[in-house]
Amino acid sequence: MLDVEVIADPAAAVIALDPIRNRLLAELTEPASAATLASRTGISRQKVNYHLRALEQHRLVAEAGERQWGGLRERLLLATATSYVVSPGAMGAVAADPGRTNDRLSASYLIALAARAVREVGDLWAAARARNKRLATLSIDTAIRFRSPADRAAFTRDLSEAVTTLAAKYHDESDPNARGYRLLVAAYPQPQEEDTKCP
Repeated sequence: MLDVEVIADPAAAVIALDPIRNRLLAELTEPASAATLASRTGISRQKVNYHLRALEQHRLVAEAGERQWGGLRERLLLATATSYVVSPGAMGAVAADPGRTNDRLSASYLIALAARAVREVGDLWAAARARNKRLATLSIDTAIRFRSPADRAAFTRDLSEAVTTLAAKYHDESDPNARGYRLLVAAYPQPQEEDTKCP
């Protein structure tokens, strides 16, 4: 079971977003049968089976074994991931695209960059898993409080200079075998509920 699965197929996204199927996915963090899910959710076993077939068809759940119960054989199913993200690529031609905005300081540009990262990393990760390889990534996540807008502007300037210096130092156009990486640095106001937890 993956920690996170990126859903790129629009039909699979529709299936995963259905409230009943979404609830069944949440219940399938451990192997369970249709009968077990029916008793947990209060949905008839026949309807649970119908929804499980749709989830299985779109590779959101997989068989995890079987068990004998009385004279019957029960299939045990398990979600393919503990959580899911719908790739912006599932939106097709109307997916967020950073190339469609000129305002690089806007919220819409940041959202489009994040959407592109989800789409690209999701595709690369799926391809790496298909080849039984790891995908080399780097993530930095922190929270910072600025005393004033002037401090925020100074931090932005210093960070931009540091990134430019490091990029110039390590970027190599001369090697045709060098692997290109995208670097995304973003900042946005911390949501209020999280803001109170900041030290």
